[in-house]
Amino acid sequence: MAKKAQAQPGDMSRLEITFDRPHLINTIFGEFDRNLVAIENRLGVYISARGNRVQIEGEASAIARARDVLNDIYTRVARSEEIDPEAVQAIISMSAEPTLDGIVRKDDNSAPIMIRTRKKTLVPRSATQIPYMEALARDEIIFALGPAGTGKTYLAVAQAVAMLITGAVDRLILSRPAVEAGERLGFLPGDMKEKVDPYLRPIYDALYDCLPAEQVERRIASGEIEIAPLAFMRGRTLANAFIILDEAQNTTPAQMKMFLTRFGMESRMVICGDPKQVDLPGGATFSGLNDAVQRLEGVDGISTIRFNSADVVRHPLVGRIVDAYEGTDG
Repeated sequence: MAKKAQAQPGDMSRLEITFDRPHLINTIFGEFDRNLVAIENRLGVYISARGNRVQIEGEASAIARARDVLNDIYTRVARSEEIDPEAVQAIISMSAEPTLDGIVRKDDNSAPIMIRTRKKTLVPRSATQIPYMEALARDEIIFALGPAGTGKTYLAVAQAVAMLITGAVDRLILSRPAVEAGERLGFLPGDMKEKVDPYLRPIYDALYDCLPAEQVERRIASGEIEIAPLAFMRGRTLANAFIILDEAQNTTPAQMKMFLTRFGMESRMVICGDPKQVDLPGGATFSGLNDAVQRLEGVDGISTIRFNSADVVRHPLVGRIVDAYEGTDG
């Protein structure tokens, strides 16, 4: 654990922390100290490191956040978790919350919240990802609402893969409406699979991040993993399955009702979308996602998780872009 000295009083302060496992220092600091540089740039502090000792200078509030970030990175490295630049940026963003220890369940012997897949172990990277990952493990139907880059679909796919490889479900069904801004399937070349695949690329990417490529291909070929447009769901009952609907804001209320009523025994369903990015044809703005949330929020067994720009785990600039557009839209 990192040991800390007391900060000096006054507007500008200095704090020293000492890491008691020096062999972890290179991973904590990052290649060419890139993690320290990221903390300096985001929080406006100055960090100097000598051996396993780090001195932080700046405003007291910024120093406290920098200390929390470094301690959180230390804890994750000690647990052999992957620390990449995106993870560091996410930890810095989470440091604005009252505490960073939300990634640990206080009522479960301090067991960390995580999703284990064949290729990686995922932990929360934003404040809202904490209740989202808990809901993914607990509830039967989850609505995940918010802007792109918050991990809605990615974490849902990871949870689905984790449940598939442990035998909790027999198959994964990953779907989205084939509606995009300004384009229709008929304008794209190729057969149905070639037309649909570009719309489902984010889902494929998440799958390949969580499973070895040969397993993804084998499970798709065997039918354990099915990737299909929403229209293919009609008339089916989906039992013993983990079902994900992405870009759900582009469904009509009738399509959403059709999808939700496919729910079968021993199944789990996650509906992801951004209510502010509706691309329905004909200028329609009241989507099936909004309709369903209004009707079903608060129903036992159904969770609604709302992300915002602070939860964007891509480049920090993406969150500022989301804020700018949402501010313009009022």
